[in-house]
Amino acid sequence: MTAYISDHDVRTARRLTALRAGIGNRTPDRARRRLGPGTKVPGSLALGPVLLVLAWIAGSGLGLIDPRILPAPWTVGESFVSLVQQGKLQDHFLTSSVRAGLGFSIGTAIGLALAVAAGLSRLGEALIDGPVQIKRAVPTLALIPLFILWFGIGEFMKVTTIALSVIIPIYIHTHNGLRSIDSKYVELAETLRMSQKDFILQVVLPGALPGFLLGLRFAVTLCWTSLVVVEQINATSGLGYMIELARTYGQTGIIFVGLVVYAILGVVSDGAVRLLQGRLLSWRRTLDH
Repeated sequence: MTAYISDHDVRTARRLTALRAGIGNRTPDRARRRLGPGTKVPGSLALGPVLLVLAWIAGSGLGLIDPRILPAPWTVGESFVSLVQQGKLQDHFLTSSVRAGLGFSIGTAIGLALAVAAGLSRLGEALIDGPVQIKRAVPTLALIPLFILWFGIGEFMKVTTIALSVIIPIYIHTHNGLRSIDSKYVELAETLRMSQKDFILQVVLPGALPGFLLGLRFAVTLCWTSLVVVEQINATSGLGYMIELARTYGQTGIIFVGLVVYAILGVVSDGAVRLLQGRLLSWRRTLDH
């Protein structure tokens, strides 16, 4: 007997097919024009910082800003050039980048694994979600004294602190994305008798991708925030150590060099995630139109 397939089932099947293949596809020109100026990340991100720097230059040049509180941009520039010529800034930047990269990668992997386990299994959610919510209520930076007692003041403590800061936003938003997957895709997958592997790769992960990318934006910010703090605790290298050493000797210009580098890293990282978000989620706009 031939099964009856309604028009609604056909449309749903087409949407699932697009869901499977759409992640790697580019947005068509017609859909791209519908995105509007809000998705042009570089220009919109640069406007605010440029205006802030111009206000800084004007205030310093007119004598409206006390240089003891906020040094002039050219003073910070001189400190920047001096640090680069001595090779100190490059060394501190490399150390900080390695710490941030390790902590971010480990935290992202653990957060994603926990979210998938909790999102696909009732038992997993019962075992994982509660402890994660408890950790969410306790700021990671408040655990640093305990981590120092447990792990000492070495690299392991610093990387662990960064990783724990990253885990929470990745887990929360990915888990929410998994729980928000349209039930008709799940029903259609059951109708097509998809294997567990295909179901996860073709339905679950694409459906959770928007939540994961949103969590990634929060995770990037928390990664740099945690790095600033841990590098000022008995460190011997890194941007945070450079800032703390400059504070000891009253070198305000070097402190602002470190802060500016942190700010640039934060803006560039967030812009990169937003750009990735726009490209990977182009399939959602093709499904809607």
